[in-house]
Amino acid sequence: MSEKLPANAVLVESALRELGATGEIVVLPEKAPTAATAAAQVGCEVGAIANSLIFDADGEPLLVLTSGAHRVDVELIARTAGVQRVRRATPEFVRAATGQPIGGVAPVGHPAPVRTLVDNWLSKHEVVWAAGGHPLTVFPTTFDELVRITGGTPVDVE
Repeated sequence: MSEKLPANAVLVESALRELGATGEIVVLPEKAPTAATAAAQVGCEVGAIANSLIFDADGEPLLVLTSGAHRVDVELIARTAGVQRVRRATPEFVRAATGQPIGGVAPVGHPAPVRTLVDNWLSKHEVVWAAGGHPLTVFPTTFDELVRITGGTPVDVE
């Protein structure tokens, strides 16, 4: 299957295997710029989409894996993360931190570990879908597996 995956997705697939994750990367028929379009393509509720949002937290990358049903309260996240300021990262900042493009940032497969917060709301879903390193790729996982493979901290994001 790896031969057909975009290069970034191959790296993510390798990271998933190394971490003992069970889901296989799926190539979507078209880009999914929103959680709603991703949910429609994989056949799940929008809340089961784990949006990967990279923030600039006092100059350091912070990955927030949030339910597609939520918007991130950046002030709450700043307090939770113990930083002064959290703001949406630029595409260049995201690429430097993750090696992946906005719209396809996976929870793993980055050049270096990225501090990660995982939305507690995702635990309400038996299967959660996360990006696979490219805007056309996703993979199924669980809340517990996301927390484990990212070393993430479960939090409320709104």
